[in-house]
Amino acid sequence: MDAQPSIIVVVVSAILTENFILTKFLGICPFLGVSKKVETAIGMSAAVLFVMTLASAITSLLWTYVLARYELEFLRTIVFILVIASLVQLTEMAIAKFSQTLYQALGIFLPLITTNCAVLGLCVLNIDKSFKFHIALINGVSSAVGFGLALVIFAGLRERIQLARVPKPLEGAAIALITAGLLSLAFMGFAGIVKTG
Repeated sequence: MDAQPSIIVVVVSAILTENFILTKFLGICPFLGVSKKVETAIGMSAAVLFVMTLASAITSLLWTYVLARYELEFLRTIVFILVIASLVQLTEMAIAKFSQTLYQALGIFLPLITTNCAVLGLCVLNIDKSFKFHIALINGVSSAVGFGLALVIFAGLRERIQLARVPKPLEGAAIALITAGLLSLAFMGFAGIVKTG
């Protein structure tokens, strides 16, 4: 059995040093799409937190007790995508029921969590790193917190940029991408804060 990392290493790594958006560059579509307002970013962060946490737990259990046990490892990607799609559908229905404003603000980006490679990447990483259930669950929550942190910081920066005088050629997507790159460089400064693997 592989040695499991400490909980603090998993948490700090997932949030800062191995942030899915800013260091692994996964989940860029919702990152750029719903980061124009902090309120929308917080709503998307909550949805991603729900999906990532449950996806980590369910896929870990499915891997351990079904796929690996019955030598069905080749079905991993299909099964994981089905789990994620089901969770996103559940999340979408809940948001539509309880917060129509948030549902409309998230728009097409809410169903895009299904194809968000950060969620699938998290589930696959948990298996590839041989995380036990509790570590996979902590990694899921921490990765979602890191995703949300990056999204909310970026949304705050974009709100500030709207008030700034930006040169004409850099307005719109150009300044957003430059800002995302600078934020990514800032997060890469955390590299080495914890020793992983």
